[in-house]
Amino acid sequence: MNETMIQYFHWYSEGEGKLWKDAEKNAKYLAELGITSVWFPPAYKGTGGGYSTGYDAYDLYDLGEFDQKETIPTKYGTKDDYIRAIKALKEHNIKIIVDIVLGHKAGGDELETFKALKVDEENRDKIISDEIEIQSYTKFTFPGRGKKYSDFEWNYTCFSGVDYAEGMDSHIFKIKNEYGTDWEEMIDDEKGNYDYLMFNDVEHRNPFVREELNNWAKWYFDQTDFDGVRLDALKHISFDFYKEWLTLLRSNSGKNIFAVGEYWAPGYLSLLQKYIDVTEGCMSLFDSSLQNNFHTASNEGNSYDLRRIFDETLTQADPLHSVSLVDNHDTQHLQDLEAPVEQWFKPLAYALILLRQDGYPCVFYPDLYGAHYVDKDREGNDQEIFLDKVDGIEEMLKVRKNHAYGEQRDYFEDANCLGWVREGDEEHSGCAVVLSNKDAYEKPMEMGERYIGKTFHDALGRFEDKVTIDENGWGNFPVPAGNVSVWIEEELI
Repeated sequence: MNETMIQYFHWYSEGEGKLWKDAEKNAKYLAELGITSVWFPPAYKGTGGGYSTGYDAYDLYDLGEFDQKETIPTKYGTKDDYIRAIKALKEHNIKIIVDIVLGHKAGGDELETFKALKVDEENRDKIISDEIEIQSYTKFTFPGRGKKYSDFEWNYTCFSGVDYAEGMDSHIFKIKNEYGTDWEEMIDDEKGNYDYLMFNDVEHRNPFVREELNNWAKWYFDQTDFDGVRLDALKHISFDFYKEWLTLLRSNSGKNIFAVGEYWAPGYLSLLQKYIDVTEGCMSLFDSSLQNNFHTASNEGNSYDLRRIFDETLTQADPLHSVSLVDNHDTQHLQDLEAPVEQWFKPLAYALILLRQDGYPCVFYPDLYGAHYVDKDREGNDQEIFLDKVDGIEEMLKVRKNHAYGEQRDYFEDANCLGWVREGDEEHSGCAVVLSNKDAYEKPMEMGERYIGKTFHDALGRFEDKVTIDENGWGNFPVPAGNVSVWIEEELI
């Protein structure tokens, strides 16, 4: 069966403990659509308590179990809710992918005093102050949890940098510790060294930190029996750390844990390839370049040459390590990395990731369910966003599940109209797909000899007329202007 992931949340997902319960209720529906894995948001307590998306990680051992940050449940629910949702999904043969945030911690419990150096925010290798003494919230004792599950206490030696100093303006401070005043090694020189991202930056060179994070991973697996991990903000974490962490997790769990990392570098395929190389292929990466191509194509309209849609993408260069996506919580409207795909183009984009042979597609929650939220725009004004579910997405998911198999033949000769066929295999009949970013077209394509005389209908309901495959195995498949059509064999009665 074709693997298909869903990102089962977005930045503005409803709070009040509803997400885990909704996932439990929707398990059967997702399975019927052909979803084979669910990527959940960070499930542990963040410094924002019941409002936290989870990326401001506070206590990794608190899955909605302890009274911390003024709440027992997380934004998404209690630990019991979480475990029930996981069990319900697994009963429908859906795998669980958990979100892992190990680059920073937030919401420390106590102030500590230590020596630090100010660095230039645009070049973090450039020191712009003498050595100074600062106070920051770098001590984590987790009083609400006590020492249940772990007695490890975090202090300033566990961090390489902070952006808060008591009584001082916000700045990035490099902590002076036994590892010197250099950041950890990164694969790129963006901002000089982009080790530091936010909050308290975890010092992965500290052997006690590495041991604690390895122990926690085994604990988390034992609690939830997850099948895969989504690794947050790889650009800001030592690549050596995750090589070791994944190796030990897979060994300790006795399971070939799937891993996909977020190295967000749209337009820089070489960086994605370099990261895969230095980590020895131990994980897949989200194809940020393909997502950016979708964003660009949706804004340029019919002036965009669709034949370039896979240029400089991981899905084309290394499909075995590519997780393809149309949007995510960082690219959606009103986020820092905002690069949304316009609604008219989304059916085309989903056809390109769901119905082709390369890449591991990931569906975004609002594209399947819709979304509505309000937040500040870049000028500080309230903006209300309405996102409709993508037209035809359920039908495309079902076509992927039942028909997107076998040899693929591409018909990419036209700048404004792409087509391809999947021949099917011994167990599945195939499909034909046509998409246009301009006019209505009719594209001749070869389905193959096995379909001679067979009729095909448009699974998306764009056309009532059928297509009959001629004596040479070819058919003329139409597509509406600025849209997509997906053709499958008529079921025999």
